[in-house]
Amino acid sequence: MNTKFDYFVIFAEMRTGSNFLETNLNAFHGLECHGEAFNPHFIGYPNRTEILEVTQSERDADPERLINRIQTQPGTLGGFRFFHDHDPRVLDLALENPRCAKIILTRNPLESYVSWKIAKATGQWKLTDVKRRKEALAHFDGEEFAAHVEALQDFQVLLLNKLQGSAQAPFYVPYDDLNNLSVMNGLARWLGCEDQLDNLDKSLKRQNPAPITSKVSNVDEMIHALSGMDRFNLSRTPNFEPRRGAAVPSYVAAVATPLLYMPMRGGPEAEVLQWLAELDRVKVPALQTKMNQKQLRQWKRSSTGHRSFTVLRHPAPRIHAVFCDRILQTGSGSFAQIRNTLRRQFKLAIPKDWPNANYSKVDHRQAFEQFLAFVRANLAGQTGIRHDSSWATQAQALTGFGDFAPPDMVLREEEMQDMLPAMARRYGHVDPPVPGVSQGSPNEPFGLDDIYDENLEALISEIYQRDYMMFGFGPWKGAPQA
Repeated sequence: MNTKFDYFVIFAEMRTGSNFLETNLNAFHGLECHGEAFNPHFIGYPNRTEILEVTQSERDADPERLINRIQTQPGTLGGFRFFHDHDPRVLDLALENPRCAKIILTRNPLESYVSWKIAKATGQWKLTDVKRRKEALAHFDGEEFAAHVEALQDFQVLLLNKLQGSAQAPFYVPYDDLNNLSVMNGLARWLGCEDQLDNLDKSLKRQNPAPITSKVSNVDEMIHALSGMDRFNLSRTPNFEPRRGAAVPSYVAAVATPLLYMPMRGGPEAEVLQWLAELDRVKVPALQTKMNQKQLRQWKRSSTGHRSFTVLRHPAPRIHAVFCDRILQTGSGSFAQIRNTLRRQFKLAIPKDWPNANYSKVDHRQAFEQFLAFVRANLAGQTGIRHDSSWATQAQALTGFGDFAPPDMVLREEEMQDMLPAMARRYGHVDPPVPGVSQGSPNEPFGLDDIYDENLEALISEIYQRDYMMFGFGPWKGAPQA
């Protein structure tokens, strides 16, 4: 064989036709699939004790040992089938290796679910003789099916993202193409096998060829449950934001109390930092900042009982503060280059020099609305300007925190006066300070109160749909903020 691969993996699930695919791959000279080689409950097949003289216990102790044995078979390209609940160590090894050929077998999840339910009811997982076929009706369980779909989708998204990120191209095989001779021969050629088949192996028979509605005992219940599922993701909020990292250097640790603040840019950072400093009777510059991941791990190990937290702010005052601090003003902390670009290319109606005595409330309302239009386009990936964490969604920032370690507590800004002192009392502070209430950005020429209206609320809630939905925010003015 002349191949660019050392071994192959068939990514599949139960009842997707993986046995049939394996049988036909094994019919090609020079290809050999070793079943579910890394199923945690058996090795290869339920009645086997080893694969290529590697036992199950040896495989469990060192999965790479079996992979090495498979990929060093003389004159043979070996492989195995892998399901989402198999040994995760093997998944990492395979996905990171471009010389591992990835075959992705897919099937309609409802068909695979019903087939699985029938197989469980009959105890018949393979069929080679139609005369011995056992019949049963599947009982559809809505919650069970939803969990089944979620597991499959999560695994498929994981495969897709990993392969995209490493510039690898898999070979996709839909269930309906398993009986297509040209597809099987094409797959063999892709693997580097020059051999071609004249016919497919027909020893395995399709067990339940009837329509799904005739294979389920509670059809009406199934139809009702499926009608509530959003097949086309109509309710999904599109998200084009780049993934954000954990931003560990921005984390702030108290001097003595084992508390770690994970700032949400645009939130009440100044108020929280002042509270952390007052808690241990120090000045804000004494707080521990700019840690790398190694230093943060050391802090966690040495800070017994530590807790981490972040504070969310309603999107309306948050983005208004960001506009005033980063774009409108020209002093420390402003984004001068982005400011100039917004004025020049996006015609943002703000004065070149700041402060400006002629800048009115009407001007501020117009400029803020123009900035919101920019943010909407920026977060949708429609501008050439960087996606800054200051105006990123808080949902995306929270996801980024989770890349290292998620916060123990996610507070809303209006909860700080109660929740932060309560947290401090757990560490022996009898009379802890109460954090200050934000009075808005010190760079605001006009408060959000001065310009807020229904049109601004509609625009902000459109831009930050994820935050409104994920964190329960309502309209900023005249209603609870979270």
